[in-house]
Amino acid sequence: MTKKFASVVLRDAKRIVVKVGSSLVTNEGRGLDEAAIGEWCRQIALLVQAKHEVIMVSSGAVAEGMKRLGWATRPHLIHELQAAAAVGQMGLAQMYETKLRENGLGSAQVLLTHADLADRERYLNARSTLLTLLKLGVLPVINENDTVVNDEIKFGDNDTLGALVANLVEADALVILTDQKGLFTADPRKDASATFVHEAKAGDPALEAMAGGAGSSLGRGGMITKILAAKRAAGSGASTVIAWGREPDALLRLSQGESIGTLLVAQTQKTQARKQWIADHLQLRGSVTVDAGAVVKLRDEGKSLLPIGMTGVVGDFSRGDVIAIRAADGTEMARGLANYAAVEARLICRKPSTEFERLLGYAAEPEMVHRDNLVLSR
Repeated sequence: MTKKFASVVLRDAKRIVVKVGSSLVTNEGRGLDEAAIGEWCRQIALLVQAKHEVIMVSSGAVAEGMKRLGWATRPHLIHELQAAAAVGQMGLAQMYETKLRENGLGSAQVLLTHADLADRERYLNARSTLLTLLKLGVLPVINENDTVVNDEIKFGDNDTLGALVANLVEADALVILTDQKGLFTADPRKDASATFVHEAKAGDPALEAMAGGAGSSLGRGGMITKILAAKRAAGSGASTVIAWGREPDALLRLSQGESIGTLLVAQTQKTQARKQWIADHLQLRGSVTVDAGAVVKLRDEGKSLLPIGMTGVVGDFSRGDVIAIRAADGTEMARGLANYAAVEARLICRKPSTEFERLLGYAAEPEMVHRDNLVLSR
């Protein structure tokens, strides 16, 4: 990969997920670092002004809670960790709200668990909420919901959550800000011959061999979790940068194409990864039949499928299932992710979106299948 290409990867990223670790947010446990958080918020505000879409994934709730509770070491009991998270989340959200507002940005707190992103319907609901916030110009600040879920505290880390969020919103890039300059071929504190890795392919097995274990008493991560997060993000086409969080103007300089930290480049394009996943589904939960006008809209004009163009619904599928879209003669012409369950689809079949709320009791997406989640059959 050439340096010129690497620069373009981040410069051209429209949607970026920024993940910040506990040691940075809390200044190694001494309490929320107001100056540092303010600096990241300033940079993010400038990125938003430059038409980038940004989502923040921030650690620090447990560490801030420990500080407020007067605990010097991270507890091992789950209920104590959950209590620390509950206490610390208040201060963390307040700090981001204050600093983002100072820079002209609204903020929204979003607490997620891995279970939210594993459940099909909750996954789509979370995606819709985040994309709506971005459309409204509000910056989502995401953390794991450590207060109510055991596994996230025991085994989870926000590097993984950052990658899952990048997949969720189909981000172009994941930026992991940490207390290290990036990835070295070995631990430079122990091996004088270790060299810095400027660029590599995300998912390269050799990277995992280079990474060490967790290096902070506050967080649950380490370089290995960042390498694995980059591998996960690459599955949906997002490249990852691992960089020092206190590097001056790091986010702005990355967006301008400067090479900072370690860049792990995804080998699959964003749309290609998602649509290949849809196309590869062998077992479909159901199908909808569409009229001739809808066939033209989908096949020739690249439009989404609207319920008003549907003439029938087959099967018992749920929201988020992959379904077939068939022409009047039964030929599959496309497939995609259903925004409505089969029982709802039958109610809104042949109806305009203005009727959805009356028929369903709520109004969600106007499309049955959005064009971004639709693949034409060969």
